[in-house]
Amino acid sequence: MFKRLTLGLAGLAVSVNVSAAPDNLSTLKQMKVATTDLNIPLVSQEGKNADALRKNLETITLPPGFKIDLYAVAPDVRHMAVAPSTNMLFAGTRKTTVWAITDRNNDKVADEVKSFAPSLKFSNPNAVCWTKDGFLVVAEHNRVLNFPAAEFFYEGPDVAVIEVVAQGGLIPVEEESFNHGARACEIGPDGMLYITLGQPFNVQPKDKIDLYNKVGIGGIVRMNAFDGSKREVYAMGARNPVGLNFSPEGNLWWTDHQVDGLGNDIPPGELNKSTKAGQHFGFPYWNGKFKVAGSSAAPDLKDMKKPKGAIFPQAYFPAHQAQNGMIFGTKTNFPDKYKNGVFVASHGSWNRTEASGAEVQFVPIKNGKAGKMEVFASGWLDKNTGTYKGRPVDVAILKDGSLLVSDDYAGAIYRISYSSEEVASIK
Repeated sequence: MFKRLTLGLAGLAVSVNVSAAPDNLSTLKQMKVATTDLNIPLVSQEGKNADALRKNLETITLPPGFKIDLYAVAPDVRHMAVAPSTNMLFAGTRKTTVWAITDRNNDKVADEVKSFAPSLKFSNPNAVCWTKDGFLVVAEHNRVLNFPAAEFFYEGPDVAVIEVVAQGGLIPVEEESFNHGARACEIGPDGMLYITLGQPFNVQPKDKIDLYNKVGIGGIVRMNAFDGSKREVYAMGARNPVGLNFSPEGNLWWTDHQVDGLGNDIPPGELNKSTKAGQHFGFPYWNGKFKVAGSSAAPDLKDMKKPKGAIFPQAYFPAHQAQNGMIFGTKTNFPDKYKNGVFVASHGSWNRTEASGAEVQFVPIKNGKAGKMEVFASGWLDKNTGTYKGRPVDVAILKDGSLLVSDDYAGAIYRISYSSEEVASIK
């Protein structure tokens, strides 16, 4: 089928035939074949690029007993989801690819990295997460898809798919923006799907506040992971939440980015804790305990009233480091200290005169309360030159208890492992 377009150009009529893209989503929802070429190109895992990535890791600083290795080369890699039944990892990007990453020989290094479901056209498929019964959820900028048995049917370009939220149904289309449009997702103890919805402004204008609170923009929504029903706003009053994970006790913890343009050291980054639906976390009146309303970043909010019962962060991070993905260390094989807290990927600053961040951080948690953040892994930022060699985005835990770190700048995933024998040899 073709569409015929007529364009005016320098007074001339120019006719262009445009081929309409096939509706592969509709085809795959019916479990029909959409693609004839079953071969999917692989991302090379060796060569100069891989060697350079390994070389960069020589500058990474870790606590005694820990080491870091290159796990996979995966361009633009962002948030990760470890498969429940195989040595597989699925990872999103802010572009058009979801990566299927396989360690076929169980040597803790990826053997194969290729596109997942390439017969579909993804748009900013940053968020990936698993339901309890092995369905892979992919949350794009403004659509949510669910893939049954993705780790078993990923080999070819065509895969079965459930449309949870149709294109344009996650947020109002008129609120779409390239800014803060990458989602994160998690399945809760209740089996519901939780999705972050960053608001697209530095600080939203006054006339957007009520709409955003109602829709869940600048917060977290939850819904049925298979049909999108029972949707509700779970948390509101955030700026750009980009990482979330449930504690062993069942509470949702999440990171939030801070306002730009107010100086090098304010406001701080946030680690928040949700205990029930409908809680408000202060933004845009507050960012942490810094009053944003009426500041130079939001002069139109000078008369804004304080949100009632606002929840303040559990922990703070240095300003502008962009804390992204996070995970509780409960399932690591690390020392007990690291099992009682959260690992957080700090992407690194842009809105500072001197760069900061680009590290993996750890926040201890005791009796449901967060302690002070400490740096766990650093060295991706050359402080002498202010140049990034990598920018951590997300953290995930493999079945052997090691920690994966994604890096969208270098296009790599790293594996951090621990050995008590190495500690003994150091002593």
